[in-house]
Amino acid sequence: MKMDAIPLSTLELICLGSSAVASGLFYYIYRKKMNTVDKLKDAQKLPLNTQIVSVLNAAPEKCLKYVAIEGIVQPVGVPLKSQYKDSCLGVIQKLTLKEHKLVWNNVVRSWTESESILHQHVYTVPFNLVPPSTFTSSESQTAIRVLNPLEASSLHLEMIHEKFHQAMHGFTEIVGHYLSGEKPKGVLETEEMLKIGATLTGVGELIVDRDGILKLQPPTDGSEYFLSPSDLDSIVGEQKSRAIVWQVLAAFCGLAGAAVLLSVAWRCYKQMLHKRDREERRKEFEKMRLGGQVTEKIDLEEEEDSCKDLCIICLSERRSCALLYCGHVCCCFSCYQALPSPICPICRSVIERVVPLYQA
Repeated sequence: MKMDAIPLSTLELICLGSSAVASGLFYYIYRKKMNTVDKLKDAQKLPLNTQIVSVLNAAPEKCLKYVAIEGIVQPVGVPLKSQYKDSCLGVIQKLTLKEHKLVWNNVVRSWTESESILHQHVYTVPFNLVPPSTFTSSESQTAIRVLNPLEASSLHLEMIHEKFHQAMHGFTEIVGHYLSGEKPKGVLETEEMLKIGATLTGVGELIVDRDGILKLQPPTDGSEYFLSPSDLDSIVGEQKSRAIVWQVLAAFCGLAGAAVLLSVAWRCYKQMLHKRDREERRKEFEKMRLGGQVTEKIDLEEEEDSCKDLCIICLSERRSCALLYCGHVCCCFSCYQALPSPICPICRSVIERVVPLYQA
């Protein structure tokens, strides 16, 4: 079957292309997540003690490419102080003002929730990961300096303050909201912090600088950098769950594309059967006409009487087929095949099948 004869609509072509692109993209993300899971499983888990220095010094270029270290957060210098709780100290502080409003949706004909960040500031101070035994001391020989913590994945900040300021509206403002399609609900004020003393698991590249300070930094080979309050096994499980979600999405899009292809293939198959059936009917008519029922030449004197047996469409061939189930005998087989749709030219009823007709 020729490509231009494939019954593929524009909508099916768009669905097929979009499903293929989406499936490929989701599968790429799934493979990337699974590579991260494999790297996390292979990451060397180091205890935070004095032996870590000797292990690092014995490594090539005094660098461990991908390790997991668990310790207690301890600030280097003056910590950050909460703006709402004086007793709360931390090393990362995020202040956010978020506007909540209702927006009219013309598609579903209802108000939908919407939010946008009006203002956000993130403050950090240098901090170390230290063993629980040396947390109370001012200095520790096994402290790990954490670099670029905001680039890390799975970084969880504890909610310190959360307050919603309800918006007050007058009558004219309410009318304006309905005309504009937006109704402000209020502003949410939050403060989040990574508190001193929190347990943190860092997964990244471990190096030692010229001053002998151990530092945990984002991997230079492009691997994902993690700072999480969970342990390494929990991080692996979380990343694996996310990978499975992308795998399911890729499979769903792939199945959708396969369904479209099967639908097109089934339509092509039906079209091929229809053409084959029409061709077999044509050959059957030709065989029967040539097998014994040869049309006699019309004498000049009988030409006027035989006009009533001519095809009403071409007016040159004799009527050679009966249209069922209406029963009309009005055309030759060639003109029947040329009909734009299987409808009787006399009564306009649907033609179910055609049988050959012989006239003596």
